Amino acid sequence: MEEPSTTSQIALILGATGGVGGEVARLLVAQGWNVRALHRDPDKLSAFHKASGLSWHRGDVMSASDVASAATGIGVVVHAVNPPGYRNWGKLVLPMLDNTIAAAITNGARIILPGTVYNFGPDAFPDLHETSPQNPVTVKGRIRVEMENRLRAASLKGASTLIVRAGDFFGPRAGNNWFSQGLVKPGKPVTAITYPGRNGIGHQWAYLPDVAETIVRLLAKPEMLEPFAMFQMDGHWDADGTQMIDAIRKAVGNPKIKVRKSPWWLMRLLSPFVPLFRELLEMRYLWKVPIRMDNARLKTALGSEPHTPLDIAVRDTLIGLGWASRIPAEQGNNRSVP
Repeated sequence: MEEPSTTSQIALILGATGGVGGEVARLLVAQGWNVRALHRDPDKLSAFHKASGLSWHRGDVMSASDVASAATGIGVVVHAVNPPGYRNWGKLVLPMLDNTIAAAITNGARIILPGTVYNFGPDAFPDLHETSPQNPVTVKGRIRVEMENRLRAASLKGASTLIVRAGDFFGPRAGNNWFSQGLVKPGKPVTAITYPGRNGIGHQWAYLPDVAETIVRLLAKPEMLEPFAMFQMDGHWDADGTQMIDAIRKAVGNPKIKVRKSPWWLMRLLSPFVPLFRELLEMRYLWKVPIRMDNARLKTALGSEPHTPLDIAVRDTLIGLGWASRIPAEQGNNRSVP
């Protein structure tokens, strides 16, 4: 991988204990960057995070002064923070982004935002490109569109932006995602798989280490990045919903694990009392249509997309999250990153 090239190899990670933020932070540290992270209480961090090589700053992303203080002299800020459990999205997401934008403008830094498919509505399905129309039908989708609009405006004021859109995240240290909160039960042996999609409907997944590798490789090519740069990943395309299921079965060494349908009816019943269920129900449409993001622009920029074979990605995800106690040796141990 190329050495990073930027006016300042100092990065601030917002969301460093999360999936994308944590993976990007570790890669940047490995590349010799000075990496800072903001956390409400660094004293309570796990030993893993304390030993990550990051410089931890006490503060809250909802505080503009805290973000500004941590951002002094940075060249890059990774905005990978979300409200836990999808709570209060409407009240928290945009103020957090505004604080990031203000700090980036002050320092002339580039903002990195992990993007999603939420921005798009049925008029753009099933094949999505960077320039596809954004007419979402959900609250989160409209917020995502507004986030990108604000970042586009910020890019005209000195805060350049890099957005990398990807499918549903999964990985060894992922947070809120369908894999770790839907397909398998956290902290328990995998005795059944609960699959949210319809039979025969394709679904797009993104392995977090690959997403982070893509972001860092793009940062190393500033000549390829416009002030408002956007790319999409192909990730892992499961054409009919069976490939992810088979990879989980293979990882735990049991090809006969049962597959159950997600209890959407129960989520609907409990949604008035469980915020997470309300949010999941809102995004159910993504499991009814085979929506796929095109990565042609990314391949032009990088030559190829970082890609870990699905069996290895699922195996490492289950091991990392403590869900797989026995992994077949024949799967191998190496990632495949072009």
